[in-house]
Amino acid sequence: MGQLKHATPHSVPQASGPLSDAGPLIAQVSLLCDALRQAREPAAALDAIGAATLRTLGPGLLTINAWHADVHRIERLWSSDIAAYPVGGHKTKGDSPWRRQLLERGEVFVGEGDDALAAVFDDVQVIRTLGCTAVVNVPLGYQGSVIGTFNYLADRAIWSAAEVAALRLLAALAVAPVQALTAART
Repeated sequence: MGQLKHATPHSVPQASGPLSDAGPLIAQVSLLCDALRQAREPAAALDAIGAATLRTLGPGLLTINAWHADVHRIERLWSSDIAAYPVGGHKTKGDSPWRRQLLERGEVFVGEGDDALAAVFDDVQVIRTLGCTAVVNVPLGYQGSVIGTFNYLADRAIWSAAEVAALRLLAALAVAPVQALTAART
C-alpha cells in the first residue's frame, strides 16, 4: 500500500499538459487553500478570498455582499476599501434589469466602460474616483437562491473570459462564509 504524502508547492511533481505553464496560478491557489484551511471564522475566510482576488487580478475594488431578497437590500460584509465602501453599508435595490439579471436570475453581470457603470450604480462618482472603469458582479448561489454578490471593479477596457472565470471561481468560495454570516444575524 502506498504512503500518503503531504503535497506542498515545492513537492508537486512537474508535468507537461494543459496546466504545465500555470505555475503562478497554482501558487496562488495553494496560498488560498492554506489560508482557508486556517480560517477559523467566516470573516477570516472572506479576508483570504479577498486577498487572493486582489493578488490574482490586480488592483481594484472588491466587495462581498449579502442579499436580503425579502426587503430588496444588499448588505456589505467585506470590502477591500473600507474608507469608500465600509463593511455594514447597505443599499436598497429597486426593480431594474441589473437586479433581475444578477439577484433574481442569478446571472453574472459584466459592465465595461463609464456608460455601463452609470447605468447600474448610483454611486458611480465614487467608483470613478477609485479609478475603476469596469465591473464583474457574480451572484452567490445557495440552495437555488441568490444569497449575495461578489463584486470586483477595476480599470479595464474589457474583461477577458479568463478573468470572469477566475472571479466566478473565487466567488464560489465565498458562498459558505456569506451564508454563515447571514445565518448568524437572523
